[in-house]
Order: sequence, then structure tokens, then C-alpha cells
Amino acid sequence: MKIVQSLEVSRCTFSKGWNLAVAGVVLVLAQGCATVPYHYGARPGGGAGLPLRPGEEQVERGKPNALIDGVGWVVGIPSKVILWNIRVDNHSIGTNTEASLQTYLQRNSLTNVKVRLNQYAPGGEWSRLFRNTSVGWGWRYTLGLFSCLYYTLLPQRIFGGDNYNAFTDTISIYSDVPAVALHEGGHAKDFAGRTWKGTYAFAYALPFFALYPETLATGDAVGYLRDQPDGEAERRAYHVLYPAYGTYIGGSFSEYVAPYTWVYLAGVIPGHIAGRWKGSTVEERREKEDAGALAPVVE
Repeated sequence: MKIVQSLEVSRCTFSKGWNLAVAGVVLVLAQGCATVPYHYGARPGGGAGLPLRPGEEQVERGKPNALIDGVGWVVGIPSKVILWNIRVDNHSIGTNTEASLQTYLQRNSLTNVKVRLNQYAPGGEWSRLFRNTSVGWGWRYTLGLFSCLYYTLLPQRIFGGDNYNAFTDTISIYSDVPAVALHEGGHAKDFAGRTWKGTYAFAYALPFFALYPETLATGDAVGYLRDQPDGEAERRAYHVLYPAYGTYIGGSFSEYVAPYTWVYLAGVIPGHIAGRWKGSTVEERREKEDAGALAPVVE
């Protein structure tokens, strides 16, 4: 009898916890996190970035390899399922994603940020680490060293995971999803406006701190797309960036509060719900904004 009562209590606690978590995440995401009005360019006061070498291309592509990219596609299946997008970690970057990111970087004056599209280039990354004096040497030769070791020993060309490395000032893209690429561009823009870049990167390891820069990057990507004429790109961005943000919320709580799968899902699932809802409102909101812009001014 006591066992049955204990199970009932556990079930009730789980149900209440799940409902509260879902409601909380949906509420946070539904309020919107877009940067409006959108500001182009990094915040003033940041330290100088790492210049590209003379003649160096800002964007480089890895050479296609059917075997390696095929393995990477399979390894990326969990990410595809979680974000419900088959182009996540597909290791085949289309020209639309490349052009979207490149235009974003140019319009935000981030012309020295290195972009690697499905490329494994440990030599280049180590070189950028040693030359990137915009990050203090103490951080570069500790956390920066580990970041390059991780990149070298666990090639994301296979394991995937779009990311921005502040220690090398490099964006690495493995998904053919423009909104995801813009999100990583948002991280680069965030760091470009920081003077103490290494300290800011270190703070990511603190409990729940990562939610702050992830909020900024997501808001910047969505705000940028809201400022563009293509409403469809904005709509699709909500579908992937909101559940992705939900993974950060669920992941933080499951790591620091309750190490249970349902806690993680309590962030992901409502992220999908909020993303679909926000996406469904794009067309109506844009029509109202256009009508407001054209409405006569009554004096």
C-alpha cells in the first residue's frame, strides 16, 4: 500500500512539475525575444577582433566526402529529431544558407569572422588561436587550448554541432538551416562587442549563465529576420530557434537541478509549441505593420 501511495505521489509530482515547466517555457518564448528595433553592428567598446590574412577568404568549404558526411548525417539523427528538421547536421550546406550568413556578417560589420562550412581544419584553427590577441593569453592557453583540442580530437565534421568559437573567432556550420547559421552569427556579434572576451567565454561554464548569451543570439537572429522583407524566412526561424532555445532551458535544469529526461523535454516540447505559434502570427503581424506604415498621419 505504501508503495502504491509513493508511486501516486511521484506521478502527481511529475505531472505538476511537467505542467509548470511546459507552461513556464511556453510563456517565456511566447513573449518573444526578438531584438526590436534591430541594431546593425556590434556594440561599441568591444576589443578588436582577429583580422583575416591578406587574400584569405572569409568563408571556406570542406571538400565533400560521401563516407564521412554520410556517417555525420547518421550521427546527427538525434539532433534532427529533437529540432524536427532533417537539414540539421546534414553536412551539406546550400548556397542559400551560405549567402544568408555572409550577408548578415557584412551588414553587421563582422567581416573578419572566419566561417567554416562543413570543414575540418585543425591547422587553421590552431593558427587562429595563437594569433587571436583580442582574447587574453591566459584564457587562450587554457580554455582556448582545450577548445582546439576538442575540435581536433572529436571532429565536428563527423559529430556535428553548429557553433562559434570565441578563442579562434570562427563560426563552424554543419546544418543547412539559415536561421541556425544566423544564430551562430549572433554569438559572433555578441562577442565582438565584449572587451573581456575570455572572461565572458569562461562564464558559459557557470550554472544557467549560458541562457543569457543564447537569448541574445536567438533574439538577434530573429530580430534580423524581422527586419528583412522575407517573412517566410522569419517564420521558419521560429520553428527551429525556439525549440533550440528550449534545449538550452531544459538542458540547464536537467544538468543543475534535476537530472531527468522529462526535465529536458519540458524545455524542448514547449519550444516547438511556442515556435509554431509564433510562426503562425508572422504574416498577420507583418500585414499590420505594413498597414501602419502606410496609414496617413492625423494632425
